[in-house]
Amino acid sequence: MSLSTRIYLSEIDQKFLSQLRAIDCACLGDFWSLEAYQREIDNPSSLMLGLTTENYELLGFGCLWSVLEEAHITVLAVRPEYQGQGFGKSLVWGLLKKARDRNLEWATLEVRESNHVAIALYESFGFKEIGRRPKYYEVTGEDALMLWCKGLHTEEFGVLLGQWHESISENLLAKGWNL
Repeated sequence: MSLSTRIYLSEIDQKFLSQLRAIDCACLGDFWSLEAYQREIDNPSSLMLGLTTENYELLGFGCLWSVLEEAHITVLAVRPEYQGQGFGKSLVWGLLKKARDRNLEWATLEVRESNHVAIALYESFGFKEIGRRPKYYEVTGEDALMLWCKGLHTEEFGVLLGQWHESISENLLAKGWNL
């Protein structure tokens, strides 16, 4: 039997700021500043969720804003060397679980129209395209797709969260990660 590395999905604080920025620069092209991440950590309407090791290495992170009944997922990134192992799926699951815990009813996000991997990830959680923001990304002029997932507060969605958690945990374990 092989040993697995324990990983944790939890809210993160300022001790992760430098790692947040490093992942941001590697994955998102310098999307947010250090100060912006600090504001998100300090804001009670915001939630910074991280996937970490026992040694406090940040493998990936996501952020959501609680706005009335909506969970707006603002950012999601996984260190390049850890991509393709299911960490993004773990983070989306965690953000949706936290949104449900906050009694939010739906989730929204924007994603680059060319980011087919991310789009497939979000669609696996029931997100549907509801619109487009033309030339949303300043650097490239690329459009953003607006995605929406409704019914987070329903009993059915709670059942789905449980099923997804089981599947995600099994897939991670098969790759040597114990969530």
